[in-house]
Amino acid sequence: MSDIKYELIIYWSTQDDAFVVEVPELAGCKADGETYEEAIVNVRLVIDDWIETAIGLGREIPKPKGKLMYA
Repeated sequence: MSDIKYELIIYWSTQDDAFVVEVPELAGCKADGETYEEAIVNVRLVIDDWIETAIGLGREIPKPKGKLMYA
């Protein structure tokens, strides 16, 4: 399992009745879980799958930038 170095945005979604985790540096990469901990476990798997798929398609893997600033 990957050592997460990408920024994670974690929030509760009332609509989904779950915690949602988004990885802004990896387009479309997100996961959810019934608990905060489960959401983190799930996003680790999704990050690994995202990177594996990108490599298979010959796409560049973004380097983690650390804390991102939003306007």
